Amino acid sequence: MPPVAQLRVAFDKVPPNVQGMFWIVLSGLIFSSFMALVRHVGSTMDPVQLSFLRYAFGLVFLAPFFLRLRMAEVREVHWKLHLLRGVFHGTGVMLWFYAMSRIPIAEVTAIGFTNPFFATIGAVIFLGEAIRIPRITAVVIGLGGAMLIIRPGIEVVDAGVIAMLIAAPIFAGSDLVAKALLTRRESGPAVVAYLSIIVTLVTLVPALLVWTWPTAEEWLMCVVIAGLATIGHLAMTQGFKVGEISAIAPARYIQLLWSVLIGYALFAEAPGMWTYIGSIVVVASALYIARREALARERGRKTVQPAQSNSANTG
Repeated sequence: MPPVAQLRVAFDKVPPNVQGMFWIVLSGLIFSSFMALVRHVGSTMDPVQLSFLRYAFGLVFLAPFFLRLRMAEVREVHWKLHLLRGVFHGTGVMLWFYAMSRIPIAEVTAIGFTNPFFATIGAVIFLGEAIRIPRITAVVIGLGGAMLIIRPGIEVVDAGVIAMLIAAPIFAGSDLVAKALLTRRESGPAVVAYLSIIVTLVTLVPALLVWTWPTAEEWLMCVVIAGLATIGHLAMTQGFKVGEISAIAPARYIQLLWSVLIGYALFAEAPGMWTYIGSIVVVASALYIARREALARERGRKTVQPAQSNSANTG
């Protein structure tokens, strides 16, 4: 038996939750590498143009998903919800790419992990879902952790930080719309495919307004960025497919470690003490919310967990 086949057989014998954690950790490494490339290319190319090219090239990588769509799925599409989600997501992506071009990767990642807090608030306001005191407390503490990272009034708040703070609730809105689409029984591949098409169209006009012709290196980097983003999403999806969400949730936050290491190695970005403290508070609060969601599902109660996308990895 070839070595690769032997390795696969051995991996299949590993408990499903361990397999899931492996895929989630791998996706975090891929997304952190993707963010590093965005930061690098964003120093010479406008982030809005870069976000458009990421999704335009991403359509090529997603071609197999389009080919798997059935006509029945196309006829059942709820276009208004898809369009709303695409506008949310496209706006969030442009803000996210702008943030990555200005502030440390670890800081972008940490602020991005506030997505569950905004999703929780949005689900209560727009979906009428119940929320209890422990979860409210976790949301408040988590947002407080984000403030420790930013420290407004003590440190000068960079425009990239402001962009990321705006992007986080916008991405949460995209997650909530995705949840509504999946509730309507639209297939996962269809939701991903239509999002990619609409985000490409949403970012097209802003990209044309700032367009400069990329160099050969920038073209290559854009292709690699789109490829990494696609592979990262596939790895994350596989992780959620084989493992229990409540069991593998902690592995998602190892991306913060990857971001710190890659940021330091490539850009000499050394997060300060408050970034570490705030990140710990944000992650702990998000994990608590994830645990409460798991318990609520076990008891058959409504939850405010948005459809799985990738919180901090929404590119």
